[in-house]
Amino acid sequence: MGNSVTLNNEIEMPTIGFGTYTFTPEEAYTYVKDALMVGYRLIDTANIYGNERAVGRAIKDSLIPRDEIFVSSKLWVSEYDNPNAVDETLERLGLDYIDLLFLHQPVGNYMDAYQMIEKAYNEGKVKAIGLSNFEGDVLNEMLNNCKTMPQVVQGEAHPYFSNSDVRRDVYLKDIVFMSWFPLGHGDPNLLNEPILKVMSDSYGKSPAQIILKWHHTLGMVAIPSSRNIEHIREDFDLDDFYLSDADMMKIYQLSNHQRYYEPSEDLLNQYLLYKPEYEDG
Repeated sequence: MGNSVTLNNEIEMPTIGFGTYTFTPEEAYTYVKDALMVGYRLIDTANIYGNERAVGRAIKDSLIPRDEIFVSSKLWVSEYDNPNAVDETLERLGLDYIDLLFLHQPVGNYMDAYQMIEKAYNEGKVKAIGLSNFEGDVLNEMLNNCKTMPQVVQGEAHPYFSNSDVRRDVYLKDIVFMSWFPLGHGDPNLLNEPILKVMSDSYGKSPAQIILKWHHTLGMVAIPSSRNIEHIREDFDLDDFYLSDADMMKIYQLSNHQRYYEPSEDLLNQYLLYKPEYEDG
């Protein structure tokens, strides 16, 4: 897997991106600009993050041509019944199109919301369609009933939880898997695993770089996030080494099925009550 992957609609998508989850608007503006200067060309945000306007300003102020930056966002569940949700997301981002637009959670009127994104896709407002946090029966329902096959499915994945079942299911349908929390939500237990320390010394790379290269080798797009410019640079610097098959297997053996996000029916129902707090214009 190189620096980009070709989606099932022939769109090119970078394989390493920068996530903005938990960033305030001020932080999003600062660190997205930093990431773009480092070389990132995939930026991920969402309605519920409340920082889309700041992300859009950072993209504009970077002076990097729009067609060189791949922007992904996600419709929140409270927007699923809003017929203007896509246009309003575009307005907040200050963009004419969104490279990749996800449904954020499998709750509420997600089937009609998907059809809304399909319409925007056919109109050129959205270049690729994604599903975030869809798995199991609800993922199969979407894949078996949509008119336009999604290009990307996003979910939690890291060495403690490789999400192999979902990855297998989507790969068989020529869908790219994007991992969030690729570094295990920054869990020091993962980053300090002895085997990763050994590999770090062997390859001359940090444990975080080893983990991100593991994602890359497995064909996943990863969106790490940091407020530390050195870590932002480090996470992007993955091109000059390869993991051996033996080391890939050793990392796989770290799996303990530990998730940092446990979806449940009660939690998903609570999401219906959450409303994005959009940044003022």
